[in-house]
Amino acid sequence: MCGIAGLFLKDQKLAPELGGLLSGMLEALSDRGPDSAGFAVYGDGDNGQIKLTLRAAPSFDFAELMASLGKLAGAPISYQVHDTHAVISIPTDREAAVASALVGMKDVDMVARGKRMAVFKEVGLPADVARRFGLNAMTGTHAVGHTRMATESAVTTNGAHPFTTGTDQCLVHNGSLSNHNDVRRELIRQGMTFRTENDSEVAAGYISSQMAAGASLQDAMTSSLSALDGFYTFVIGTETGFGVLRDPIACKPAVMAETDRWVAFGTEYRALVDLPGIDAAKVWEPAPARVYLWERH
Repeated sequence: MCGIAGLFLKDQKLAPELGGLLSGMLEALSDRGPDSAGFAVYGDGDNGQIKLTLRAAPSFDFAELMASLGKLAGAPISYQVHDTHAVISIPTDREAAVASALVGMKDVDMVARGKRMAVFKEVGLPADVARRFGLNAMTGTHAVGHTRMATESAVTTNGAHPFTTGTDQCLVHNGSLSNHNDVRRELIRQGMTFRTENDSEVAAGYISSQMAAGASLQDAMTSSLSALDGFYTFVIGTETGFGVLRDPIACKPAVMAETDRWVAFGTEYRALVDLPGIDAAKVWEPAPARVYLWERH
């Protein structure tokens, strides 16, 4: 039993409120997932730059690391520290060199990469995790979040959602996959690596592999209906928007709401009640085995 929240803004006047709105949605779902929490926020991007989200111990000196990485990047690196995470911005053509250097560091993990996406996750109550990272102050166009109740793997930061296995792409999941080990083995044969034994990471990897092979997000999500066996609700974030998919049985709870200013997903309606204009929103339960997409063009 976990909680999922997703928010896509149509009205960019709401962009400064994105983090605060998502924080309230996650806190409302705390009793569905008190073990850990995480979220992906899609903010502004700069041409020719890519963002890397890094994670280290609370006492880690990110400033010293940035000085070292700046030599590889050929220029000072801009970065923002959020508790145990730091989001750095580097020239796209220096990504490989910087990423390679990070792989060799024992004290630092690279959590995510994207032109616009930053990912934050930690063990703890959702409200505490949101506060630690300063979610209330984060701005952007859309975001997805997750509150986890671990039922099939350990309570760890790596096991928290979102899972990201592609640039600007992440997935949060409520449910369980029965064939994730088979899918994992096939993806490993294709060259993919995994950080955890979590079935949700396999789902994220499957979507990424399909898109890397040329499939659209719509087609990748549709093909997962036959490739991934189990009961699940996926919310997938991309650079341009987000998608929602429930399995053909759709036994996990889910609700959506839409106004002319935003589209929102919540595992339960209580996650949506404080959104602006909810009283006039169209509210519905997403249908089984149907792909829902909202994207910026």
